[in-house]
Amino acid sequence: MFFHHFPEDEKVNRYQRHIQLAEVGAEGQAKLEAAKVLIVGAGGLGCPALQYLAAAGIGTIGIVDGDRVSLTNLQRQVLFDEKDIGLNKAERAKSKLEKFNSDIEIQSFPFHLGLENAEDILSKFDLVLDCTDNFVTRYLINDICVRINKPFVHGSLYKYEGQVSVFNYQNGPSYRCLFPNPPKAGDVPNCNEIGVLGVLPGIIGTIQATEAIKMILGLGEVLSGKLLHYDLLHHNQKILEFERNEELIAKIKESKNIELVDTDDCQLDVQISIEEITDLDKALLIDVRELDEFPRIEKANVSEIPLSQLTQMIGEIPSKGMKIFFCASGVRSNQALAVAKKENIPNCFSLLEGAEELENWIKK
Repeated sequence: MFFHHFPEDEKVNRYQRHIQLAEVGAEGQAKLEAAKVLIVGAGGLGCPALQYLAAAGIGTIGIVDGDRVSLTNLQRQVLFDEKDIGLNKAERAKSKLEKFNSDIEIQSFPFHLGLENAEDILSKFDLVLDCTDNFVTRYLINDICVRINKPFVHGSLYKYEGQVSVFNYQNGPSYRCLFPNPPKAGDVPNCNEIGVLGVLPGIIGTIQATEAIKMILGLGEVLSGKLLHYDLLHHNQKILEFERNEELIAKIKESKNIELVDTDDCQLDVQISIEEITDLDKALLIDVRELDEFPRIEKANVSEIPLSQLTQMIGEIPSKGMKIFFCASGVRSNQALAVAKKENIPNCFSLLEGAEELENWIKK
């Protein structure tokens, strides 16, 4: 019934507080053991969700994340420490969780979720936690989950506010039923651009883990068809109810191919990761952050052209050679890339990672 590594009395002791609950008991704990949960994004939301799911005894936990730990992450991504800086988040999270609970299986996928791998990975798990920070991945998770009939728990953050909802659960609404179309690039800044109070992801990520556990155990009322909005500063909670859009869901299911949502708005097709750059020294790295943003990168092939001045300084960008725009998170570098494309400047890319990750990579 329980995990195989520990003697029976130790297994019971570990999950005693669960087993004492009449609505859970030994049978419920066995359900948690049998469950397979995937977390996409081991960041601010993913860290607390992972910790509580591992503590609850979820039998198999998957972690997808292609990013590396940076110093700025430590303010809210409490699963990591200073020794993890520069290392892959999925792999570090796996290592730490295995030490915390050696009797569960942790699978790491140390790369970004994309069209080429999403369906294969998601199909291996019972449910998914969307702990991402970008709309491209969020809509991709939704459309794949609709296609393969997997529920997923969504979480998002904005400064001092957070949102949680459960999508595609028991024929419930999907993410597109609430938000049919993604916002245009730059309309919704992420925490790299505007900041987030460090404790907020802990609260929202924990609620996501709670919804996952409730679904596995069949407890309470799941946030399906409901969007919970939480205001940390005033402790206000609101719930918005919405319905399933049958026509829209049928369209997703009938489509022969999953396509990234409105890539011109959300993500350009010439984004590049640091690891994909064959020779970093031969590329022109263009910093589009404002000049008062730190840390600055001191390197011979780094050029500083703030996004606010890009149109006026566009003539300074050479036509030959590889050009890579970067900023704090990838939002403004995408905008810079759009400007360069309109000006027909060839061989331009937007860096997926931010300036701090780039600096750590250069120092390696």
